Amino acid sequence: MTTTAALRSSEPRPARPPGAAAPRASPRLWTYTAVVAAASSMIAVTALWVGGQGVPQVLGGGPEAVTAIGRVTGLWAADLLLAQVLLMARVPMVERAFGQDRLARWHRWTGFTSFSLMVTHLVLITIGYAATVRANPFAEAWDMIVSYPGMLLATAGTLLLVLVVVTSVRAARRRLRYESWHLLHLYAYLGVGLALPHQLWNGSEFVGSPAARAYWWTLYAVAVGAVLTCRIGLPLWRSRRHRLTVSHVTTEGPGLTSVYLTGRRLDTLPVRAGQFFNWRFLDGPGWSRAHPYSLSGAPRDDLVRITVKDLGDGSARVASLRPGTRALIEGPYGKLTGETYTGGPLVMLACGIGITPLLAMLWDLPYRPGDATLVYRARGEREVGFRGELDLLAETRGLRVVYVYGPRAGRASWLPRSLAGQSDAGALLRAAPAIAAAQVYVCGPDAWTEAVTAAARSAGVPARNLRTERFSW
Repeated sequence: MTTTAALRSSEPRPARPPGAAAPRASPRLWTYTAVVAAASSMIAVTALWVGGQGVPQVLGGGPEAVTAIGRVTGLWAADLLLAQVLLMARVPMVERAFGQDRLARWHRWTGFTSFSLMVTHLVLITIGYAATVRANPFAEAWDMIVSYPGMLLATAGTLLLVLVVVTSVRAARRRLRYESWHLLHLYAYLGVGLALPHQLWNGSEFVGSPAARAYWWTLYAVAVGAVLTCRIGLPLWRSRRHRLTVSHVTTEGPGLTSVYLTGRRLDTLPVRAGQFFNWRFLDGPGWSRAHPYSLSGAPRDDLVRITVKDLGDGSARVASLRPGTRALIEGPYGKLTGETYTGGPLVMLACGIGITPLLAMLWDLPYRPGDATLVYRARGEREVGFRGELDLLAETRGLRVVYVYGPRAGRASWLPRSLAGQSDAGALLRAAPAIAAAQVYVCGPDAWTEAVTAAARSAGVPARNLRTERFSW
C-alpha cells in the first residue's frame, strides 16, 4: 500500500457553487410509509381470501382445500408482481428513501418469490379443479386455458414471465450483454399485464364483490401510473427542461472516458454528488437503450461530468461522442450520497470504476484536512483513474489516498493476492485506522463490495455508518 504524492491538475474541477442549495435529505417518514404500504397490501389481499371462505375450505380438507391454497398463493403472487413493478418504477420518494441498488436486490428477491408462488398457484389450482371433477390434471389444465375467460392471455403472460425469470438467474446474466438482458427484461411489463386480469374474471374473491374488484383495479392503476409518470413522463420533462448537451470528451486512463455536459438551469437539477442517471445519447442507432453512469464530479450550475469504463457496447460508444450531441436523462438515482454527513472522520473505498461517485463526493463534502481517507483498489497503477485530481485533493484538502494494486486474492476477500496472508479487517484498519468512528462509503463490483462490507463490520463500523453501492445488474 502506498500513499499519493502531491501533483497539480490543470483541469478545472466541477463543484457546487457557494450558496447553491443541495437537495434536502430524505425524510425518514418516506421509509416507513413505503414499508407500511407494502405490508398493508399483502394483508389486504389475504383478507380478500379470508372473506372468500378460504380458511373454512382449507380446514375442510379435500380438493377444496387444495384449490383454496392455490387461490391465496395466486393472490400473493399477483400482489408481489405489482410490488416488483413499483420497486423499479423509479418513484422519487422510494428511490431517495432506499437507493436503487437496494431496491434492485428487493426487486430480484420479490421476483423469484412471486414466480415461485405463481407456479405453486398454477399447480394447486389445476390439481384441485381436476380432483373436484375427477379429471386428468393435464386435460383439466388444457380445458382451463381454452375455456376460462382470460386464461389464454394469462398463459401468454406466464410464458413471458418464465423468460424473464430464466434470464435473471445469475448464471444466465453472466452470458448476456447488459443491453440484451435489459431488452428481455422489459417483457416483464407485458407479462404482468397479461397474467393478472384473469383473477378478476375467474377468482371467487372478485366475481361477487365490486369492492374487491375496485381495490384490485386501484392496485393496477397505481402501478401503471407510477411507471408512466416516473419512467416516462418525468424523464421526458426533465430532459426537455435541462437540454443536456455534450461539451467535450476526455480520456482519463485505459478504457476510461469522461464526458462533460452543459445544459440549462442545471442549478435546479435535484442531484447530489455520488448519484447517477440513466443516460441515452442521441448519437444514432441504439440511442433508446439507457445506461447507468454516475456523476464523477460534484454538480454545478453550468456543467456536469460522467465517467465511463469501456465494459460493453453502450459504454464503448461514449468515447466517440461528439460535441453537441443531445442527452436524455432518467434520474437522479442512488443513495450513496453525503446527505447526512456534517463532518468528522470519513473513509471511502473504491474498486475500479467505483471511484466515480466517490470522487464527486470527495470534491463536495465538508471534511477538514486529515479527516478523509480513500482506499482505491485497481489491478495495476496504469488502471488508476483521476490520479491528478486525487493528488490535488491530497494537496489542497488534506485527503489521504491509499492505493491497493493487483488481482484479488479470492471472492471472499477484498485484498489483492500480494496481501492474501493478511486478515481483511486487519488490513482495513491499517489502511484507515479511524474507520470504526468514521462515516464509510463503499463502491465497486458486487463480490468485492460484499467483502469490504464484511471487513468493515469486523473492524467495528456500525451498520448505520456504512453505505454501499454495487456495480452489478
